[in-house]
Amino acid sequence: MRENGFSIANPHPRQTDNVQKLGVAVAMMGLLPLFGTWAGINISGGWMLSLSIACILVGTAIYGVRTYLLVPEGIKNTANWFDPLTNRGLWGWAVGIVLTGFYILLYWFPEYLGLGQNGKTNSGLIHLFDPLSQFFKGQPASQWFMYGTLYTVAILALGIKFIYKYRHSRYHVVRTSVVMLSQFFLAYFIPEILEGLNVGAGSQYYGKDLKNFWPLNYYFFDGWHLDNMQKEGTWGMFFLVWGIIGFAVLTPIITYFVGKRWYCSWVCGCGGLAETAGDPFRHLSDKSMEAWKIERFLIHGVLAFVVLATGLLMYTYFTGKDFGFAINQYLFFALLIGAGLGVVLLYRKNNGFLPSQKVIWTTAVVVAFVILYFLVPNLNEGNSTIFFSSYNFKKWYGFFVGATFSGVVGVGFYPLLGNRVWCRFGCPMAGYMGLFQRFKSRFRITTNGGQCISCGNCSTYCEQGIDVRAYAQRGENIVRASCVGCGVCSSVCPRGVLKLENGPDGARLKDL
Repeated sequence: MRENGFSIANPHPRQTDNVQKLGVAVAMMGLLPLFGTWAGINISGGWMLSLSIACILVGTAIYGVRTYLLVPEGIKNTANWFDPLTNRGLWGWAVGIVLTGFYILLYWFPEYLGLGQNGKTNSGLIHLFDPLSQFFKGQPASQWFMYGTLYTVAILALGIKFIYKYRHSRYHVVRTSVVMLSQFFLAYFIPEILEGLNVGAGSQYYGKDLKNFWPLNYYFFDGWHLDNMQKEGTWGMFFLVWGIIGFAVLTPIITYFVGKRWYCSWVCGCGGLAETAGDPFRHLSDKSMEAWKIERFLIHGVLAFVVLATGLLMYTYFTGKDFGFAINQYLFFALLIGAGLGVVLLYRKNNGFLPSQKVIWTTAVVVAFVILYFLVPNLNEGNSTIFFSSYNFKKWYGFFVGATFSGVVGVGFYPLLGNRVWCRFGCPMAGYMGLFQRFKSRFRITTNGGQCISCGNCSTYCEQGIDVRAYAQRGENIVRASCVGCGVCSSVCPRGVLKLENGPDGARLKDL
């Protein structure tokens, strides 16, 4: 029997009914072929993949629609801190480990997912996607085609659930619909069709994802990419011009008028996955001042890193000269150890490390060991110096930021650190747009402090870790570079205190 009480946070969520169980069963049936092929069961044929995707979409839709149509309109976040999946409990850790392991295999060990190498045919999970890849491009699937397909299915399936959960808000319904369509058409369907049309003798890769602008698309100005776009005729030049206009003209102008929300919450694939698949974990973001300090240091550091790496590569591309420097290995190790000690001295408190500091320190240690691992071959060869070139800078950026941060940590840590870890701490595109949003934009979240009852819902469910309540209590406009304009803070407010607005940029900081 369910206990009755006066608790606002109900630890006894509504039990699933037969229709919801049916939806879960159908979705699980769709996942079975994926796990089966990964386990080595020989399952092939386009019909099997089509059936799998259909079951995932239909099953998730049945569960989501039934779950939220049973309750009145309005955001329902009851029992989030009692659920072991969303309170960093056992299921949360289990899902985090599985996701992290999957991304590690995807980026560095795709052969364990079935990728055929050195002339071998695909097998396992990737082989299941061969028929669809043949349909689009006339060639076997790669791990990236497999991942792009699963990524798109996840956003579509969980986007339907998100829409029904937030169906009371036209803003959320329209925003989620747009991000679903953007992912399907701009990031998946159109690029795969174009690549299929371009397959042939001498054809080169020149573009993926029409909305993936530099600096998020960190290889856009690489020499090989610039050459390929110039070689591939009309479509190649279209991607070259579109990419330049996208980051240099469209991004600053649109961000000025509506803030970075147009990209981060409406069209970006990373943001799309965070808003749909990551929605149950948004309350796990760290709201502390220490986390905010780390956020500003990391995201602007990543932006500076990609600008430096891109500049060095373009210098090499246009001059034909490699830019680099050599450093004594022992001096390098001394600097590395000194940097590690500096982190300890900087973040050490009398009572030990705060949770956010533990994360950043652990990450620093892991990065240091990885660096040493990659340098070991040079040491074994008896080389007394380590040479850093333009190529090495970009290679390291691709490894640490493009793969480790955005993929392994950015998605794998959803159940542990919240759904916007990458967007908040590492995305260079978010850092680039954040500079415009903070200092020259018409976007702000206005507050009516007289109506605030300090319930804390806005701060709790801010996925970017902004202490929204602190602004509301002071009646200040919320103007933060990190805000992605998802609008959830406004939706969960029971008093209508918060409102997303665009107005004259000169008055947006008047209360701060």
